Amino acid sequence: MKRKNRGAMRPWLIVIIVLAVLILMAISTYTSSYNRLVALQERVHQQWSQVDVVIQRRADLIPNLVATVKGIAAHETKVIGEITAARAALGGAQTRGQTMAANNQLDGALGHLLMIVENYPNLKSNRNFLALQDQLEGTENRIAVERHKYNRDIQAYNTYVRSFPSNIIANMSGFRIDPNYFKTNPAYRAAPPKVNFGSQ
Repeated sequence: MKRKNRGAMRPWLIVIIVLAVLILMAISTYTSSYNRLVALQERVHQQWSQVDVVIQRRADLIPNLVATVKGIAAHETKVIGEITAARAALGGAQTRGQTMAANNQLDGALGHLLMIVENYPNLKSNRNFLALQDQLEGTENRIAVERHKYNRDIQAYNTYVRSFPSNIIANMSGFRIDPNYFKTNPAYRAAPPKVNFGSQ
């Protein structure tokens, strides 16, 4: 009578072990990818908060700016109205897209204001206006920095959502591409001054 080799594994036990290892690997991959998606999405939200803070900081400077302009260039009602309307739109924005659109509208209105300032030497030399202009420039720079960081974080998130195999986990878990890049509106960028040397 032959003795059974107790050291040899049964084939069904090997299959179970292999399946268990594969299941553990799949769970580990899913968990890791899911947690990374959450972290990237939260980074986008956190960076948007930073953008929102600096945009609000600029909006808070607007009433003083409007009051100063009204004191010296009261008849420039069109540009004052544009600035006031843009600030109101910014205050009423409910989504990132609405905030971006209102911010671009405010960019355009402030650009128009800076163009008309050239016609008012008293405004260009007014201390309050100069101080506000310096604060606005600093805030504009900060907006540009935070907008760049925000767009970078959206790009990192979107790249991960679209990459394989994380795209499978993203689709299974409801993560979608975020289209809300913060773009400036080219129409609101001030055109460079035209120089006319006249006919020779």
